[in-house]
Amino acid sequence: MTDPAIKALILTCTLSPSPKDSSSELIAQQVADKLATHGVQSETFRLVDFNVKPGVLKDMGPGDDWPMFRDKLLASDILVLASPIWVGHPSSVAQRVLERLDAELAETDDQGRPILFDKVGMVAVVGNEDGAHHVIAELSQGLAEVGFTIAGQGSTYWVGEAMHTTDYQDLEQTPEVTANATDIATRNVAHLAKLLRAQPFPAE
Repeated sequence: MTDPAIKALILTCTLSPSPKDSSSELIAQQVADKLATHGVQSETFRLVDFNVKPGVLKDMGPGDDWPMFRDKLLASDILVLASPIWVGHPSSVAQRVLERLDAELAETDDQGRPILFDKVGMVAVVGNEDGAHHVIAELSQGLAEVGFTIAGQGSTYWVGEAMHTTDYQDLEQTPEVTANATDIATRNVAHLAKLLRAQPFPAE
């Protein structure tokens, strides 16, 4: 019997609800496509289309859609956050994900380890202003704080010219540097997820 495939949950943290086009969703799909070349099965969701309530509990009560995403996360090996840059920071939707993940700090597995150990976090960022490194740093640190492992060069981004209106989705083709960063990041993230699947972090 073969081991189940490595799985990724990709959460697009755009502020634009469907069916509006989204640069964050575009880069999320590119990440999913590249992960597939490394044998990773991905599910992608635009969170603003769901009712993810504010809070720091696993379930914030009736109408809260986060428990569905939590179940998908616990069944996945990789979590990807794709966020735009707003006023130099991650979107409020991405911040909400980190806040909901805070509940997992109190959760442990049957060996007493943090429940998110052995999962890999990845960040993808788009924007037409500076701040990609800052957004990656904020989200990566938040993911690491709750137990995710971050791969070396395990993020990708595109930033357009400051004070201009061209978005990632407006480009005729993906810039080579961004495509290369996505290729490296997905390769390293998939590799790390496979290693952690084979040899999890020790309990002691």
